[in-house]
Amino acid sequence: MAARLNKRHQDFVRDKIQASQLINVLQNHALGLTEQELSPTRLKAIEILLRKSVPDLSQVAHTGEEGGPVETITRIALVAMSVNGKD
Repeated sequence: MAARLNKRHQDFVRDKIQASQLINVLQNHALGLTEQELSPTRLKAIEILLRKSVPDLSQVAHTGEEGGPVETITRIALVAMSVNGKD
């Protein structure tokens, strides 16, 4: 069998699939779609694994100097070009 070409991408996809399976377990439990109770240790394990694989959506505020608005400065540089291709 030939070697896999993009192992890093494959690992990334595998991690996302495993995270989605953990999320499905929590959703099914929260919606009452499963009769099985989740033990506190299993819930804690799911929480730890999700924190490692899914980014936390915490709020980030962008402010400028002294809490004011952010100031964006755009600079355009002009480059001289010769007409006939010579410098």
